[in-house]
Amino acid sequence: MDLNTDSNFHHPHKKVFRAYRAGDDFYEALIEMHQGLSDEDSQRVNARLILLLANQIGDLSVLQQTMDAARKDL
Repeated sequence: MDLNTDSNFHHPHKKVFRAYRAGDDFYEALIEMHQGLSDEDSQRVNARLILLLANQIGDLSVLQQTMDAARKDL
């Protein structure tokens, strides 16, 4: 499986009838997750989220491609 870098956010079984991107909901939830946290706790919750999402993906080749893409141009 190759890394998908195209927008892939969606709500299963939900039809959308307006200019809308499900990624906006994710971004909003991500920002809300950090509300009220110290910088240290914010970094800790990010690390936990990364590990949970990596476990959900599970494919080591996709995870390596993801890490390579994240580091690109830094």
